[in-house]
Amino acid sequence: MNGTFDLRAGETHIEVYKFRSGAIVLVTLLVLVLQALLRVYFPRAEMLDLPLLVTIYFGLSRRNPSSGLLLGTVIGLLQDSLSKAPLGLYGIAKTLIGYLASSIGGRLDTEHPASRFALTAVFFAMHQGIIWLIRRLLLGQPEMWFNLRLGAAALVNGGVAVFLFLLLDRLRARS
Repeated sequence: MNGTFDLRAGETHIEVYKFRSGAIVLVTLLVLVLQALLRVYFPRAEMLDLPLLVTIYFGLSRRNPSSGLLLGTVIGLLQDSLSKAPLGLYGIAKTLIGYLASSIGGRLDTEHPASRFALTAVFFAMHQGIIWLIRRLLLGQPEMWFNLRLGAAALVNGGVAVFLFLLLDRLRARS
């Protein structure tokens, strides 16, 4: 009998996906423009955070914490520049979420719609919590954090993410 024990014996192989050249840049720009237009023409669409969904998707799919961190930073700062929020607010929040999504994506199988829904809802709530902390602690702006609207927005973003992620799956490069 061998005295060693392999802790990885039960692990399954989790694929790291590559995307067609320019897909991430085009999707990011499209989503940022769409987000800006939705808020102008459909005020109720402010519940939806499409740049966050793209950050989560590419973080979960690419499974590389440093690229998730960088993508979250870029998307967040671009969103800051298009919104009325203080510069860096979304940048900080999306950087942290991009890192967390990439880290978790490397450990879990995130291809099932139920896991995508749950992870997106949790990441959305965390994103809003980070924004609340930044506004409260760094900017000194009193703001209520958890309310029914946050729960509804998390569910809406989770539901939209399931369908958006299926569309974005088509951009994966064939191996």
